[in-house]
Amino acid sequence: MKKFLGEFKTFALKGNMIDLAVGMIIGSAFTGIVGSLVNDIFMPLLSIFTGKINFDNLMIVLGSGDNAATINYGTFLTQLVNFLVVSFVIFLLVRQMNKLKHAQEKEEVKEETEKECPFCKTKISIHATRCPHCTSILDDVQAASSN
Repeated sequence: MKKFLGEFKTFALKGNMIDLAVGMIIGSAFTGIVGSLVNDIFMPLLSIFTGKINFDNLMIVLGSGDNAATINYGTFLTQLVNFLVVSFVIFLLVRQMNKLKHAQEKEEVKEETEKECPFCKTKISIHATRCPHCTSILDDVQAASSN
């Protein structure tokens, strides 16, 4: 039992698990914000173009009487708009994160392809054997080729 609890502790305290928990909490808060955005801003604007229809009241009544079953397609439309807004915002976030990641990768590649000439202090190719600016022969290349 002690080994089992130790394994669970290791699993629960891993960075990925904590990141997931934080993501779930932020996602729950984000759901409330997006729900309000859809219900309080987008749907009233959309109702202007549809003749001020309240989407929550759109339904198909199946049967008669007070206890008749209904198909609430207006609520479905509201949830569909909610989903589209959330998907679009997530798309924008992932897109921006990818741009930042690619910019960082390009910067790392650039650093690896250049070095500084010890004589004139200009940036040159890491593979250069002679500086194209001051035409000095680079000592580190001579030392490397003599080994």
